[in-house]
Amino acid sequence: MDEAFRILIVDDEPNIRSGLAKGLEKEVDGIETASNVVEAIDKFDAGNFQIVIADVRLPGDCDGLELLSLIQQREPNTTMIMITAHGTVEMAVDAMRRGAFDFITKPVDLNLIRQQIAKAVAHHRLQTENRFLKDRLAEAGELPNIIGNCRALNDVLQQIRQVADTDATVLIHGESGTGKELIARAIHDMSRRFASPFIPVNLGALPENLLESELFGHEKGAFTGAFRQKPGCFEQSMRGTLFLDEITEIPMKCQVDLLRVLETGLFTRVGGEDVISSDARIVSATNRDIPQLVEEGGFREDLFYRLNIVPIDVPPLRQRREDIPLLTDHFLIHFCTRHHRPTKTLSDDALQVLMSANWPGNVRQLRNVIERLVVTVNDERIAAKDLPAELNAAAINKSSNQLRSLAEVTESAEKEAILASLAANDFHREQTARMLGVSIRTLHYKMSRYGLH
Repeated sequence: MDEAFRILIVDDEPNIRSGLAKGLEKEVDGIETASNVVEAIDKFDAGNFQIVIADVRLPGDCDGLELLSLIQQREPNTTMIMITAHGTVEMAVDAMRRGAFDFITKPVDLNLIRQQIAKAVAHHRLQTENRFLKDRLAEAGELPNIIGNCRALNDVLQQIRQVADTDATVLIHGESGTGKELIARAIHDMSRRFASPFIPVNLGALPENLLESELFGHEKGAFTGAFRQKPGCFEQSMRGTLFLDEITEIPMKCQVDLLRVLETGLFTRVGGEDVISSDARIVSATNRDIPQLVEEGGFREDLFYRLNIVPIDVPPLRQRREDIPLLTDHFLIHFCTRHHRPTKTLSDDALQVLMSANWPGNVRQLRNVIERLVVTVNDERIAAKDLPAELNAAAINKSSNQLRSLAEVTESAEKEAILASLAANDFHREQTARMLGVSIRTLHYKMSRYGLH
């Protein structure tokens, strides 16, 4: 083996400990044993074990499943194999949900154990290789899917590197379309939890009556339509990362429930009584001013402080215009490949228009514009005349604003903002109204006033 692998065997029966140790001594580089949870944790903390084989029923206050949780908290990449003489389907499901690699009933089949050890070694090596590659990318200053080298973005990347390998709670703030979920995924991918699930949930897209079930899960029969037990996002993200997008959209009651989980690490499913422990890392995001919401009474102050342990502010595209050529080239290559189009380039005048636009929809809007150009422009070189009308209009208005009255400038800017926001949201009016911070009735009135149909 290129890497040393050591096993810790935990069982209260001496014969099983010695039998497993002797039968597996040729499979790995070292084996130690323990008879209870306290002894096992002491040896695990003092040693370097990649694999732990533990009986479910152990003497003392803690059993094997609790040992499983304790070891996963210390080192999530440890492979845990659980054995028991009194196995049930529910116990096996619980063990696998907590992160067990396998669940084996007694009497132990030594050949089966050897097969699982071989699979565990291969799995651990793959995790180690992935981790090595991610570390190399981080050392080179590169983060997957995050493109740009302006100073404002580099500050964000440095924050990601500093916080990723911790379990600190992160709150990402940025305008719509700035790539907050990409930041959250980068934090997860560079963390020790990278091999465990990354579960994103958009709180603004969930109706209030389903939000609690989505987060915490529900038991069969908990409410009309609950035909089976369903784990929620907190269970799905065990040992991984739970990304709570649009955190400010969560209703006040759910804010209380979320705060309780953050403070205690415990929750129950809707309609259930069993208390479930969660060790998911929480990364949340918003495009709203939470301190102002707190002041207005729309968001709990104590929850804000719990979420805002490490704040990360993502700059809007207008503050990182020097990254637009890099982003444009990336999107051109991506969408030409995706839509089977020949390689396309931008003319200098087209790039100048893109560089001078306001981009209220940020990187998402730029991405949508480039995809539209790739699909609709037949020439291999995209000129300024090919760009969407709202971008060219914005460029013209920008150069002539000083020659118009204040009322004209205001109306022009308002029309430009509505056009750009409509384009950024694929002309979805409710999303556009939300982005602009106006009611849908106000948006319809403005569109009618400016002839935007």
